[in-house]
Amino acid sequence: MNKLTNKEIMFIGFMLFSMLFGAGNLIFPAFLGQAAGKNVWEAVIGFIISDAGLAVFGFIAIAKSGTFDTLVKRVNPTFAFLFPMAIYLSIGPGLAIPRAGSLAYEMGVKPFLPTTIQGSPFGLLIYTVVFFSIVFWFAKSPSKLIDRFGKILTPSLLILIIIVFIKAMFTDLPDFKAATLTYKENPISQGFLDGYQTMDGLCALIYGIVFINIFKSKKISNQSLQIKYLAVFGLICALLLTICYFIIAYLGASAQVSGKVDNGAIVLSTIMQQLFGTSGTIVLGLIFSLACLSVCIGLITSCAQYFSSIFPKLSYLNWAVLLCLISGFIANLGLAQILKVSIPILGLVYPISITLMILGLSHDRLPFNKRPVYAMTISLVGLYSLTEMINSTFLHGSISGILSIIPLQTKGFGWVIPGFIGLTLGSMIEKITFKENKAERTAA
Repeated sequence: MNKLTNKEIMFIGFMLFSMLFGAGNLIFPAFLGQAAGKNVWEAVIGFIISDAGLAVFGFIAIAKSGTFDTLVKRVNPTFAFLFPMAIYLSIGPGLAIPRAGSLAYEMGVKPFLPTTIQGSPFGLLIYTVVFFSIVFWFAKSPSKLIDRFGKILTPSLLILIIIVFIKAMFTDLPDFKAATLTYKENPISQGFLDGYQTMDGLCALIYGIVFINIFKSKKISNQSLQIKYLAVFGLICALLLTICYFIIAYLGASAQVSGKVDNGAIVLSTIMQQLFGTSGTIVLGLIFSLACLSVCIGLITSCAQYFSSIFPKLSYLNWAVLLCLISGFIANLGLAQILKVSIPILGLVYPISITLMILGLSHDRLPFNKRPVYAMTISLVGLYSLTEMINSTFLHGSISGILSIIPLQTKGFGWVIPGFIGLTLGSMIEKITFKENKAERTAA
């Protein structure tokens, strides 16, 4: 029976970290640290639970189910087609990849350009052509990702982050400010909701296809061994993410930012300026460029493998080219426009994903006929999340008063109660169906 060496396990764990750690993993914990102030540690714990924690749970849920396809088919054939498509489009060319490409330009290149070019769309256009050409070069050979990520990108990124942290330890930074916004009253729950923005929980669900192909190339066919390896990869990745989030949130809380703060990019720019002066912009640009490059390579690889399996008329390489072109086009719409649509979309997709993970992890404890449980639970959670998205996006909060009656809604977890109701109804339907089928068999 083929096995991975300890060195290969470590490299693949590093690879997973690089595939998850992108632009959002830098800017959102930095913003959280600035806004949470003295409550930064409670807030970052909530952030880690919904980011690294959900990523590990998602990985284990997929490992227990065999594949993501197997997990979603337990709900309904239509859901099994539409929901993965929604996730791949969200974390792929529709949102996450263009966001990373655009942010890499904003933080890694734009500050060094002449003022005339900074205000022109041609700077972003030229950059995205170069950026996604590099992404394609890495992604065109998925079998080489372990070496390229594990030996090059991940160590480089971690070294840069650690250098910044060491510098911060020996610099007299200002004390943490008082918490603002909802971090004052509910730091943990707000930090948990902020973790949605990184999309790592969603990525963990769909990255399984990359690791299945790695297992095939390494001729590892034993399922229990695959589950064990996936759990270990997830834990290595979660540990690295946790270390980085504590560092970045600490830096964010230490940044002395004047005026209103709209995003974590401003916070990071400020703290790097405090630590390194003008050269801090260069260091920050390198960190952003490596992080965004890493996550885009992982997402293009995973999405291309998925779409080539669903629509095989186009090969993996053709899909990789197409996805790079689409992502580059959307990236040119600008960072502000991309971020604007992310919150409502993730507010719809994330509760369904978390519910799916919970059902997948507790699959063995569910009733014998599990489909009614999956179908009812996912349906009610999805219906509630859709209602909430419509209310916040199109109705401008006009039915918020009605929704606030539901427990946990004010903390951002109103979907939990519909989930419990769906679980209960699904279990009841299963018992009724089981008794009817048993009576029919007895009569026959």
